[in-house]
Amino acid sequence: MSETVVITGAFSYTGKHATRILLDRGYSVRTLTSHPPGSRSGQGDPFGGRVAVFPYNFDRPDELRRSLSGASTLINTYWVRFPRGEATFETGVRNSRTLIQAVRDAGVRRIVHVSIANPSLDSPLGYYKGKALVEEAVRESMVPYAIVRPTVIFGAEDILINNIAWCVRRFPVFGIPGNGGYGVRPIYVEDMARLLVDSVERQGNSVIDAVGPETFTFEGLVRLVARCVGKRIRIAHVPAAVAYVATLLMGWAVGDVVLTWEEYKGLMGNLLVSDGPAAGETRLSQWLAENGERVGRTYASEVGRHY
Repeated sequence: MSETVVITGAFSYTGKHATRILLDRGYSVRTLTSHPPGSRSGQGDPFGGRVAVFPYNFDRPDELRRSLSGASTLINTYWVRFPRGEATFETGVRNSRTLIQAVRDAGVRRIVHVSIANPSLDSPLGYYKGKALVEEAVRESMVPYAIVRPTVIFGAEDILINNIAWCVRRFPVFGIPGNGGYGVRPIYVEDMARLLVDSVERQGNSVIDAVGPETFTFEGLVRLVARCVGKRIRIAHVPAAVAYVATLLMGWAVGDVVLTWEEYKGLMGNLLVSDGPAAGETRLSQWLAENGERVGRTYASEVGRHY
């Protein structure tokens, strides 16, 4: 009988790729999700019914434990990108702790946890502090773990790179906050998914920076995207507050949260880079050269995807 892996968000961006690999390797897969296939924000089932679907049940720990019972590993991608309604960083931390406790109670033997590059308990940014608090809960659980820390994940259906391309295609000027010299070290979604599944099959505890082989300045990234989609672009360096107001206006126009003020601070604070070895082989420059024709043709909405 094959081992069972529970993955949060099997129908989400990264989760979908990881789930395909799990199924290809012969695992039985369950998912915990707020967006089952056929729900308002959910899409169709890409796995043809091969993934058992359960709600998160954070408010019913016994039900949550039962949905984890018999599984060997949890791959945890659950988090809150930005506060919206009752979904805050604080509730994200609280729900994560509930999930980790349910993992212990259900006898799950391993946690593969998706964090973020450069988390810190001392960070003034709620996202990065929250991620650090969840990492702390994973370590204190006494369950063997792999903590995987991505920066930016690119590929078909990604949001950041796609929406940079979307802007480049539509506007003659691209406003870059500050000097644009802060870094970005992206990893390909398939490389990220493979790293998660490989971590299921390893033993012991580990912390891995999920980064690709290339590092760009943010301005260099924008220029690369423009070149690969075949557009000339004029770069305008503007104060961060001006850039943020512009994204607020754009978000209002497209019905989305484009970038939060905390995300601006994280980006400009050089938190989307790592000096560690590459965990993926795929180069963004090569991927864009091969896919530039289709990147940014439509806007990718975070709100539309999750709410």
